[in-house]
Amino acid sequence: MSVIVDASGLSCPQPVILTLNKINELKKGEIKVLVDTDTSKENVSRAAESQGWKVTDIQSNLTGYEITIKK
Repeated sequence: MSVIVDASGLSCPQPVILTLNKINELKKGEIKVLVDTDTSKENVSRAAESQGWKVTDIQSNLTGYEITIKK
């Protein structure tokens, strides 16, 4: 089961901070991060990878993106 971080409507760096906080809390597993801008998508993906997590999927939807990261 994955944990959801809803960062929709937030501007950077908030989505990155929320994602990194959840990464530090969980240590491993699967996290789905919801963002609504290209910039947030790129920054969250880069931040997750810098922590050793892998971006396994990015889904585009009507409101933005759902980024799936795993470790």
